[in-house]
Amino acid sequence: MTNRVTGSPESPSLPAFADAPDDVARLSGETGGWLDLVSREHLTTTLMLSMGVALFAFNGFFVSTVLPSAIAEIGGGQFIAWSVSLYLIGSIVAGVTAAQLKQRFGARRVLVVATLVFLAGTVTAAMASSMEQVLLGRIGQGLGEGVVAAICYALIPALYPSRLVPKVFGVEALVWTLASFGGPFAAGWLAESLSWRMAFLINLPFGLVFLLLALFTARAREEVADAHGLPLSPLLLLSIGLLMILSSGVMAEAWLSAVLVVSGLILLAFSVQRDRASPVSLMSHNAFRLSSTVGTGLWLVLLMPVAQATSSVYFVFGLQHGFGFGPLAAGGLGAIMAMSWSLVAVLVAHVGTARARRRAIEAGPILQCAGMMLVALGFYQGSLTLLVVGQIIVGAAFGSSWAFLSQMLMEASAVTERDKTSGLIPTLQSAGFAIGAALAGLTGNSFGLGNLSIHEGANGAFSTTFLIPVLWTIPAILLARRATRLAAELPKYSQQH
Repeated sequence: MTNRVTGSPESPSLPAFADAPDDVARLSGETGGWLDLVSREHLTTTLMLSMGVALFAFNGFFVSTVLPSAIAEIGGGQFIAWSVSLYLIGSIVAGVTAAQLKQRFGARRVLVVATLVFLAGTVTAAMASSMEQVLLGRIGQGLGEGVVAAICYALIPALYPSRLVPKVFGVEALVWTLASFGGPFAAGWLAESLSWRMAFLINLPFGLVFLLLALFTARAREEVADAHGLPLSPLLLLSIGLLMILSSGVMAEAWLSAVLVVSGLILLAFSVQRDRASPVSLMSHNAFRLSSTVGTGLWLVLLMPVAQATSSVYFVFGLQHGFGFGPLAAGGLGAIMAMSWSLVAVLVAHVGTARARRRAIEAGPILQCAGMMLVALGFYQGSLTLLVVGQIIVGAAFGSSWAFLSQMLMEASAVTERDKTSGLIPTLQSAGFAIGAALAGLTGNSFGLGNLSIHEGANGAFSTTFLIPVLWTIPAILLARRATRLAAELPKYSQQH
């Protein structure tokens, strides 16, 4: 079957999202339970995916806790911001290439090599005698984990039946929350009690366990295609664009930050265009095309994190400067969104009707819009209650929609491009947060949030900073509706042709 507008291939069936004759895809008797994920058939796969997600989340966040101790020993405080930026650039660029690498060499080989690259980066950072060596190690960690995360996503539709996919994402959301918030506390304890180097080295045993699980779990998925080289020009444009965007956050002049952000976004757009023109593409044929389910849905995957990134940058900071909270209390309240995401993802994972799953996807950006408006209002009025409720609603937005959105994109892709689409989901999520963080920093600095020393007058600036990214949720709402409508129409179209 082909898409009626572009003529490009799309999946011949959408079992979880297609309208059955009675508009029910409940798969009665086959819905499966949570225990199926730890059955003999799926236990090692579930453990492997959970370990991959945990390592990705932990290494994305723990450095903010550890690096102050490292700087006190080896210096290089001027490079602290790059410890996150270089990790993100490495993970995004590597994630985009993961599908090509998997098709060329097989999932198991790529996972093994990527894990070894990650472990080499970990050891390099842990043994560093200068901040430059730490940054080199962070690049290695990002390159390895970017491939691991993308391939783990790509393996979900290949290793689980459709009925279990939402539950897999529910588990992964829970693991992400535990790793991203519990990990930094554990890393901080290790840095304080033992050494900052031990906080890096804690990755070694977990990485080795993941390596063993990958060797056994992915051994049956070794189909390889003809060798093709990676398209270098899209990768180069992508890398430079990301570097510009992430560099904007360390610029003192607002105009220079704005120039870097705009220039970086233009290069990212050129990267997508070059990839489409390449004989061997990094992304699926329909990526970002508004005429297809996959293209429209991938825009949604990107825009929701762009809007959410302001909370990641300024929510805890706002609680400290606008409400006078200490670091521990502010950090605890900052975790509410992730906890809500995990809880809602687990609660909705049993939804079986096609219509209900599509409505959950559509509800995501609507809830995000409402939640972020409440957060902005909470800062404006100085209301902690509104802030907490807003964060809970934003978490529910992702929890209700993310698993079903990911599954819809995987199942709407042509079989030959499913790896590319699946691998793009975590990659675009990271890219969205990176772009959103740069835009948030640009907005916040324009309102003087980087120079706050007193609480008075801070809430108005925080409120405006949180209100602006609400604008990104408006196109997301429209795109969610279009994506689900296109998904619902595909099976009917295939029956007519």
